[in-house]
Amino acid sequence: MGPKIISKTIGETEYALRLLPIGGFVAMEGEDEESEDERRFMACPVWKRIIITAAGGIMNLILGLAVILILTSGQELLGTTTIAAFLENSSSANYLKVDDTILAVNGEKANCDYDIVYSLIRDTDGVVSMDVLRGGEELHIDEVVFDMQDVNGTKSIILDFSIYGEEATFTSVISYSFKWTWSLVKLVWYSLGDIISGEFGISQLSGPIGVTETISEAVSTTNYKSILLILAVVTVNLGVFNLMPLPALDGGRIFFMLIEIVRGKPINQKVEGIIHTVGMGLLMLLMVVVAYNDIVRLVTGG
Repeated sequence: MGPKIISKTIGETEYALRLLPIGGFVAMEGEDEESEDERRFMACPVWKRIIITAAGGIMNLILGLAVILILTSGQELLGTTTIAAFLENSSSANYLKVDDTILAVNGEKANCDYDIVYSLIRDTDGVVSMDVLRGGEELHIDEVVFDMQDVNGTKSIILDFSIYGEEATFTSVISYSFKWTWSLVKLVWYSLGDIISGEFGISQLSGPIGVTETISEAVSTTNYKSILLILAVVTVNLGVFNLMPLPALDGGRIFFMLIEIVRGKPINQKVEGIIHTVGMGLLMLLMVVVAYNDIVRLVTGG
C-alpha cells in the first residue's frame, strides 16, 4: 500500500509495487477517482458494487472455514457441550454436574465446545452465569465460580472440567466446522466490544509482528495443526474486521452504498474519499501503536 515505487501496465490492468509492506489492494476504474469510462465501478448497479466490495472479506471467511474443515476432518472425536468429568478440587463442580449440557455462558448460546471456551477466556472475574440442561430440565445458574490464573499479567479462568466427544462422521464434521468458524467470527466481534468497553486494553492487541512471532513459534514445533489453527484465526479475523462498517475498510464502503440505496443517490465521492482517508490515517496510527506493543513484548519476553 502507499506511494507507488514501480508499476507496469499489462492489458488494461496496472500492477504496482508500493512503499508500505502492510497489505495489498485492488482499485477499480472509477472507484476512488473521477472517470468517464462507461465500465467504471460507480456505473455498476449498487447491488453489484456491494457484492464486489464484500467479496474479499467473504473469501477470507471461506478460507477460514476450509482450514477448519481440514482440522476437523483429522479428528476421530468432535467436542460436545456436555460435561464428562471434573478435575480434582474443581471449583465449578460445586455448581455443575457430570452430564450437564451447557446451553449458554453469560447469556451467549453455546453451539459447540469452542463457544464455551471462548466465552470463558473472555471472563475476567471467574464468575459466570450458565444455562444448562440437567435431567431433561433447563436450569439457569447465576453464579458458577472458577479458579483464576495469572498469565503475563492477564487473569484467566482455569477450565476445570472435560467434555464428551462424539464420533466424527461426514455430516458431523461439516456441521461442527461451521459452528467452530461461527465461534471465531463471534469472538472477533466480542473482542472488539471488550476493547471499546475497556474490558481489555489496546496493549493486548497484536499486529503483523506479533502474529509472525506466533506463527514462527508454531512452525518451530512442527505441529501442522497449530499452524493451521493460527491460519484459520488470522484469516477469519481479517474477514470480519474488513467487513466492519468503519471508514477505509470494505465494510465502510458497503455502509455508504447502503446509504445510497436509502437516499436513492450516491454520497459525493469527494466527501466519501475524505472520510476514508481520515479513517485510513487513524487505522495507520492504530497499527503503529499495535506494532510498538508487539516490539515491547518481543524485547521484554512478555
